Amino acid sequence: MEYYAGIDVSLEASSVCVVDGAGKVFREGKVASEPEALVGWLLGLGVELTRVGLEAGPLSQWLYAGLKGAGLAVELLETRHVRAAFKTMPVKTDRKDARGIAELMRVGWFRPVHCKSLSSQETRAVMTARRLMKDKLHDVELSLRGLLRNFGLKVGKTTPRTFPGRIGELVAGHPVLEGLAEAMLTARAALMTQYNRLDRQVRAMAKASAAARLLMTTPGVGPVVALDFASAIDDPSRFKSSKPVGAYFGLSQRKYQSGQKEITGHISRIGDKQVRASLHEAAHVILTRSTKPSGLKQWAMQLARRAGMRRAKVALARRLAVTLHRMLVDGKPFDPTIGLRAA
Repeated sequence: MEYYAGIDVSLEASSVCVVDGAGKVFREGKVASEPEALVGWLLGLGVELTRVGLEAGPLSQWLYAGLKGAGLAVELLETRHVRAAFKTMPVKTDRKDARGIAELMRVGWFRPVHCKSLSSQETRAVMTARRLMKDKLHDVELSLRGLLRNFGLKVGKTTPRTFPGRIGELVAGHPVLEGLAEAMLTARAALMTQYNRLDRQVRAMAKASAAARLLMTTPGVGPVVALDFASAIDDPSRFKSSKPVGAYFGLSQRKYQSGQKEITGHISRIGDKQVRASLHEAAHVILTRSTKPSGLKQWAMQLARRAGMRRAKVALARRLAVTLHRMLVDGKPFDPTIGLRAA
């Protein structure tokens, strides 16, 4: 008899359900969301589990690594797929979710998700922290501009270096505004220090990474874009070809066809949002700033003349994703002649 387990992960405790090959519940329980606790509970059943499934989430990669290390046949499930499968349930509880995941394991109706390596997770953690510092730094500056504007004080154009001095000039002689500006400028200085430290760390990581150095031979691709893409791909061999990589990051168009009706919509925007944004930024740089001649840019410029710059950037981002993946697979630097045939 085959047995299948489903785990609905929560912060403190996870619901676990085990069903047999006929779909009958064999064992249910509530277990602490720790790898050791889950492994002990599953191995203590006294039966061999054919598959163990858990939905992808914040704790899933950590738990997946622990279960995999214990020799269990564990699978990470795509969140959107699981949500679609559970839409028919009128009552939603953690216990029912665990039962549903176990049933998905039994019938095989699931889409496995790649669990990233520890190095990729560390890279993404640093990138996320750097991006957070940058966003908060921007928020502080905008808030300070907005607060002073209420008093008719217009900051105008500044640089990161001249911003504090300009604020000091505007609030001079206003005791309340001076105190407010001092507090916010102090916070801004602290954020700026930590952002610069993380930015240096990102550049050092890109310099030490062979994959990032390879990707940076492409025009418009710097340390941030290279690390974002390389850490998201993690293992290039998990894609059978480079063609679906653009769709993997949500850069392919939606399509709906039924009978005589056929609709082609905007890009799907599924997958990693930050990688999609990085690819779009790289495409923008290639089209508007890069002076290096390449077939890729020539192709995108011709498309821009026909369909407009906005669509050309999205199309270039999609093609850039395919190109970067092929570079990782082949281990070869960027070829400027790519795209000449299409152009």
